[in-house]
Parts: sequence; C-alpha cells; structure tokens
Amino acid sequence: MSASTEVRAAAPARAARTGPTRIKGSGLAFWLFFTPFLVGLLVFTILPLIWGGTLSLFEARGTVLPTKFIGLDNFRGFLVDTAFLQSLRTFIVFALFIVPVTMASSLALAVLVNGLPRFQMFFRSVFFLPTACSYVVACVVWRLSLFNGLESGVVNQVLGVLGMESVSSWLSASPYWWIVLVSVRLWSQVGFYILLFLAGLQAIPTQLYEAAAVDGLSPGGFRMFRLITLPQLRTTSAAVLLLLLIAAFQAFDEFYNLTGNNPETRPPLVYLYNIALGPRAGLRSRLGRRPGAHRDHGDRRVAADVAGGLRVRRRPARRTLRSPAQVAASARGHPAGGSAMTAQRTSSVSGAAAPGASCAMPSPPCSR
Repeated sequence: MSASTEVRAAAPARAARTGPTRIKGSGLAFWLFFTPFLVGLLVFTILPLIWGGTLSLFEARGTVLPTKFIGLDNFRGFLVDTAFLQSLRTFIVFALFIVPVTMASSLALAVLVNGLPRFQMFFRSVFFLPTACSYVVACVVWRLSLFNGLESGVVNQVLGVLGMESVSSWLSASPYWWIVLVSVRLWSQVGFYILLFLAGLQAIPTQLYEAAAVDGLSPGGFRMFRLITLPQLRTTSAAVLLLLLIAAFQAFDEFYNLTGNNPETRPPLVYLYNIALGPRAGLRSRLGRRPGAHRDHGDRRVAADVAGGLRVRRRPARRTLRSPAQVAASARGHPAGGSAMTAQRTSSVSGAAAPGASCAMPSPPCSR
C-alpha cells in the first residue's frame, strides 16, 4: 500500500518535469541563422520605407538627402498632375490585361499538371524556370529577337506563316505594345502562380471528390471543377489576386526597358523614377522649381526645362539697315526721323552724298 502511494506521488513530479527540453546552444544557433535575415530586412526594406516616407515631405530631386521641407506639397502636386494621372490609367489598363490572363492560365496549367499521373516534378520545374530569369534579360530577348519589328523577327515569321502581314511597330504603336508588355510579364511570372495553385489543389481532401462521384458527378468534369475545386480554391485565388495586383502596380523593368519614357505606356514607378532620379532630375533641381511644381508632360517638359535658363540661346538682335543721314542724326543727338531739311543739313555736315536721304522718315530703310 505504501509502495503504490509512493508511485502515485512520484507520477505528478515526473509529469511536472516532463516538457519541452531546451537544446544546449539552441539560442545561439537561432540568432546565428536569424540575424542575416533581420539585417537584410532592416537595410533593404524597413529603412528604405521610412527614409522614402521622410523624403516625400522634402524637396529632394536628384538626391537621397532632404533639402527643403515642403510638407504635403508633393502629394498635392500629384493629385493635379496630368502625367501622374495618366500613369495611373496605364496601371489600370495593364492590370486589366495581366491579372485575369495570368490567373486563368496559371489555374488551367495547374489543373493539368495536377492531373498528370507522372512527370509532375518535371513540369513544375519547367514552368517555374522562367521565374528565375531576370526581367531585364527577358526584355532584351523580347526586344531583339521576338518583337524586333523586322521581317526576320520570330513573331513576324509566325505571322507570315499564318498568312498575316508583319508588324514593324511592336514597341511604338498601340495596341501592339500591350501585346509585348503582357506577354513578357506572363512568361516571367506564370510559373510562380502555378505552384501556388498546385499547393491549393493538393490540399483539397480527396473525400470531397469521392462523395461528388457517388452523387453522380463525373470525375474530371467541368461540374466537378465548378462545384468542388473552385470553392476549395477560394483562399488561394484571393491570395493570387492580391499578389498579381501588387506586382502590376510595381511593374517597372519591362516598361523601362521596352517602351522607355513614353507617356502613354508609363506606369507610376517609371514616372516617379523620372521625377526623383531620372536624367532630368538634376536639371530641375538646378533650375530651382517651386515645391510641388513637378508636372511632367512628356517632351514639353524638356522644352520647359531648357527654356528655364540652363541652355537658353539668345536670338541675335535683328540688324536694320540705316541711311547715312540717320547715322549722322543719331550721332549728333537728333531723332532718327525728321523733315527733309534735317536730312539735307545732316548730309551736308557729313560731307558725303546720301543716296537714301530723299526718303521720307520714318519710312522703312531704302535699299541701296
């Protein structure tokens, strides 16, 4: 009886001692692995966000240091800047193209890959491989090889095979440039969203498909996809939609490398880059423009900046042909115009015959 009592009394003590055992040196290992990530997050994400918000309250163009405090003038200037509003319209058009196309294509490819009994890893790797490629490299390939506007271009060759006319203005005319911009973004990012949809598809319980098959739905049919698969992918679809909208708003590389500073195809980031750090930022800061007056109207802005005083050429004064009588009159202090008597008197003083002295003043200069 006493032995059983001791066992029961020792059981709570052992239970109290049982718990998560601390591995020796685990704290040091945690900070060793976590510190590089924390430093990178602070240096490349958090501090730039704070510093960017601070600079937005100052007049800082062509520099990363605050110069003159202007408060909210920059934001008020954006609200009335037609160039900035045009960049927002460009973002909306680009998002209307790229977001639904990417969602539909990535979901369709994910469903096809998920239904393959074999080679799933191979196709996942193939579709994800373009994600590792730089946008700049992809833009160079698109610009110099696929959509170069020449007869030897890949896309023009395909159009010729199909019996269609080749296009020479892929990057300089609408709506051709939207085909180039959307296709390069679609090729570069669709693999990432295929993996997200694949993860969502593989998380759907198989019991739901079995129960739907018992109820009469054909496996792999459209009704099965509409009634079972799509509702189960609601969370994944919302996450993909949000990521696509953020990525569309942050589009910079393809626009900057393919269409440049075209006002009709310039998203907000390209516009802000040209305002803050572009080739004309230093020009505007040297001209001393008033805070908030940073409206960009394409080529007219360059002309306004040049006319502002940095490289203004003075027009040479127009030289008028004057008669010797006028020259002599101006030398003696007499007015340029006068009667014929004044012209004769001044011509006699000059000691030379004035061929144009008989002209009435103030008439246009007589031709010799």
